[in-house]
Amino acid sequence: MTRASGLSDSQVRSGLACLRDIIAENGYPPLIWTRADGYQLGAEPAALQAYERAVLTGKLTEFRWFLTGTVAPHAAAHPGDKWVKHIISQLNSIESTLDLVVAS
Repeated sequence: MTRASGLSDSQVRSGLACLRDIIAENGYPPLIWTRADGYQLGAEPAALQAYERAVLTGKLTEFRWFLTGTVAPHAAAHPGDKWVKHIISQLNSIESTLDLVVAS
């Protein structure tokens, strides 16, 4: 899309985010993207579910990287820190919930 439009990657991402907001505000069918079919507006429920699952799987991976790369080392360096204890308990709950949603 960047090649066709002459816009940068970040400009295209911003434009798509804006388009998704406009779609939601106006009650239009959701916009999704798949490798096989490209962008789709008004996809079938199975395609929407597959897209949502793929997005959540990606976010869960990023979330786990954050936990292992930032939060766990923080906890190891400061085991008595009240903040890190609180954030670990909250983030573990979020991770568990996302994992259930992705697996279902």
